[in-house]
This record gives sequence, structure tokens and C-alpha cells, in this order.
Amino acid sequence: MRVLIQKPRENIKTKIHYTISQSIVNIQEAPMYRFIWVFVTASTIAVPNLHPDTGLNIIQLATKYGYPIESHDVETDDGYILTLHRIPHGIKSVSTMKYPVLLMHGLLSSSVDWVNMGPENALGLLLADCGYDVWLGNQRGNTWSRKHLTLNPDIDAEKFFDFSFHEIGIYDIPAKIDYIINATNKEQIFYVGHSQGTTSFFVMASEKPEYNAKIRLMTALSPVAHVANVPNPFLAPLVDNYDLVKTVVPILKIHEVLPHFDYFTDLGNVLCSKGSPYQDSCVWFINAIVGFDWQIDPDFVSVITSNTPAGCSIKQLMHFIQGAESGYFAQYDYGVEVNKIQYGQEMPPLYDITKITARVSLYYAGNDWLNAVEDVLRLAEELPNLASAKQVRYSQFNHLDFLWARNVVDLLYNDVIAEITAES
Repeated sequence: MRVLIQKPRENIKTKIHYTISQSIVNIQEAPMYRFIWVFVTASTIAVPNLHPDTGLNIIQLATKYGYPIESHDVETDDGYILTLHRIPHGIKSVSTMKYPVLLMHGLLSSSVDWVNMGPENALGLLLADCGYDVWLGNQRGNTWSRKHLTLNPDIDAEKFFDFSFHEIGIYDIPAKIDYIINATNKEQIFYVGHSQGTTSFFVMASEKPEYNAKIRLMTALSPVAHVANVPNPFLAPLVDNYDLVKTVVPILKIHEVLPHFDYFTDLGNVLCSKGSPYQDSCVWFINAIVGFDWQIDPDFVSVITSNTPAGCSIKQLMHFIQGAESGYFAQYDYGVEVNKIQYGQEMPPLYDITKITARVSLYYAGNDWLNAVEDVLRLAEELPNLASAKQVRYSQFNHLDFLWARNVVDLLYNDVIAEITAES
């Protein structure tokens, strides 16, 4: 067997990615095979046409487009130090008389989700241009929130990452809300969440119901509480083998999942740039997880991978798998014996959705492979103060289209902003 190592050609206008591989391999042409094959094939791939926002973080993006941006440290009751980004006004409006808006990202994501589509497209920037004081949250443990008063995420990973969306709900979200209210002297805020950003809100509003009064309106984009019917094909084997997964994870000592490395950015640059033979495979891979649709511009994928994934805990993933396996929106299941100590009962307590008295608007999609319509409708029936429940009027709209669809403004954001404006 002959092994070849290709050396990069000197060319300042291209970026070279090269790996070791066998010299002769017969590879299928299907997009998924092509995507996987890039990790083992010997090739030199030029990247002549990167999206101009590739490689930029949220600070750099906001600054590039002329928006003011601030970074604030928020300390939680259990010692985590979270970064909260703020865009106090837009470039079309400098008024800050309106209520502040807190936007909270989903699993494996960060505050940049609300900005990286740029002016006229990103919800965070659109709201700022409408005169709102925009605050962008980061969950504990992600790229921007890897700090703690006593724990080091690299040295004390087992303790630092011992959290799920429950702790984000009872510690992170309340701390952010209190900080914003104190900073702005407003009695209420608007809250917009995507995916897990809605889950953590529902946890907070049910476990700390006093915070409902601090919410003017909660807007839930792909609201996740019940997950019994999630149609994702990759999730099904984990749900079917949940007991085995619970046994294996502690043995493997997995604590943190998919923190962001520069390698992800480089990989996105190489595979997903315009002109790359693997660009369609990048979009195919994303669609295979979130639902097949081509609303995300293939040229934009390298902008996404510049910051995503942003990391989470294995316990967050396990908590969602638990919900899919049990069919219940409940606190974390530690097993019968530990549950007796933790909760005083054999099974984890259910979150009481009837305690969520804040006004809530639900926006959901028919092609969301991480959130089933029937689960959203179940939630809608249980919420005591439902403002609205709307399915996006495009049948192929998927889980990430809520952030990055080409037509997201017309399909979704105009309605979201109109509803917030009506409550202002």
C-alpha cells in the first residue's frame, strides 16, 4: 500500500488543505460519501471565493456593519460568568425608549446566530434598527461563557459541564433578565428564543414563576418542550438505546461536546466555499440533521462554521434524549436511587407548564426534523397564556431556516417584529 503526502503549492490567493490517504480508492459519488471522503482523500483544494464574513465573530461582524456592540459579564447564583452582548441601538434608529429584547440561541450555538445574516436580514440587527435595545445571550459553557468563579472548564471539566438545559433555565436566564432590567431601568423585557433558547425559558418560567411578570412577550422560534415525536433519523438509535447510552457516556468520561476550534472554521472554508466540489455536500449534511431544504445559501455555510458549533455539555444532549425516550418534559433523570435523593421520588418531576403565565407566541415549521408539529401543538394546548401559534407558511422550512433562510424576513421576521411592536 502506497501512502502519499501532498505538499501545498505556494499561492497567496488560495488556501491549501491537504491530508494523508491511500493512493487508490474507489469512492462513490453520493454527496454524503463525498463529504466523508474529504477527511481521507489526498487532495489540494483551493478556496478562491470565501464569503466576505467568513472568519468573523460577533464583535467583528457588528463593527463591520456599523452597529455599536458591548460585552457584559453576568454572574449566576452558582458561580458561572456569562458573556451578554448588547447592541444598544441600530444604524437606522438611536432611540432606546422601547423595551429591551433578550435573544437566546439554541443548542451548540451562540449570540452570533442573531447577527451573522447581516443588516436587513439578521433578527438582532433588524430589532436594533426598529429602535429596540438588543441583548444577545450566551449559555454557560459555550465559546463566550467558559468562565466560573472557582472552576476551570479545561481542568475541572466534569464539574464545570455538570449542567443541562435545566441549570440554564434556573440560573442563566434569570441572571440575564435581572441584569438587563437593572441596566436599563425597565420593568419588563421581550424574550426571543430559538430551539433550546425556548426550552430554557420554559424551565425558568415554570420553576421560577415570579419571572413571568418580567416578560412583556416571549417569542418562541421552533419551541422545544415536548420531544416525543422528533422525526430526526440520527436521534432514533440514541432514543431506542437510551439505557445503553446512559451506561456508556460515564465510562467514556465525556463532559463537553463540540467546542469551537479553528479547525471547524478552516474545514468550512475548504469544503463549503464557492467553487469547492464539496459545497453541496456541506448543505446536504446540514439538511440531513435539520430537514431537507435549500433555503440556506451554500456560500453562507462558511460564515456559520466560523462560529458554530460553539460547544455544550453532554448532559444537555442526554436531557433531550431522555425527553424523546420518555415522552415527558421533565427534570433530569439520574436513576431511581439518585432521584430519591435529588427529588424525593423515583422519577424526575415534570415541569409544570401551567405556571408559565407570561404571554407566549409560538412559531413552528412543518419540515423541522428537530421539532415535531404535534409536539408544538401539545405545548400550545397546555400554555395558559398563549398569544399565538403560527406555522411558517413555507412547507420546507426547517430548524435552521428560523435563523438563516434566504427569505426568513418575509417568511418569519416581519411577523415576529410586528407582534413585538404591537406589545410595545
